[in-house]
Amino acid sequence: MSFLDKAKDFIDKHDKQVDQALEKVGEQIDDRTGGKYRQQIGKAVDEAQRRTGDGDTRP
Repeated sequence: MSFLDKAKDFIDKHDKQVDQALEKVGEQIDDRTGGKYRQQIGKAVDEAQRRTGDGDTRP
């Protein structure tokens, strides 16, 4: 099993934690940019969460 396969398996098994981590990363980036790119960051976080495996926790 390749590293990428292992990463995908981990993400599928820990989807809720991955979504929470993505949310925190988005908040950190938003804070560091002074909210200047809030809308773009929000869209990027939402898209990343949508793509993190089967049974995603967010619509």
